[in-house]
Amino acid sequence: MANILTVDDSPSIRQMIKLALAPAGHTVHEAGDGAQGLEKAKSTKMDLVITDLNMPVMSGMDLIKALRALPTQVGLPIVFLTTESDDGIKQQAKSAGATAWITKPFKSEQLIAVVNKLVRS
Repeated sequence: MANILTVDDSPSIRQMIKLALAPAGHTVHEAGDGAQGLEKAKSTKMDLVITDLNMPVMSGMDLIKALRALPTQVGLPIVFLTTESDDGIKQQAKSAGATAWITKPFKSEQLIAVVNKLVRS
């Protein structure tokens, strides 16, 4: 199905995402911060990125801006998966280029539905 990059400084969140998406047929690649995520996105063709907002080294917001600046990543769907629910931050994320927003804790079914919609559109 799809190559999906999950970027989160929490190994348990990355594992939960993988457990939700792998059985649905997706290949899940992992990165522990935005800088690692950016390098993986540059080296492997991803169909979708799921990123946390607050991470060390490079935040999810900075990762989105960096990905949107790359000509090879035009049209790449990017989902914010974060505990943040502030409307101002959501607007900043949308302006930076986020495609969708899911608040933690998340339900596997919700994540799968969003991913399937974005990788097919």
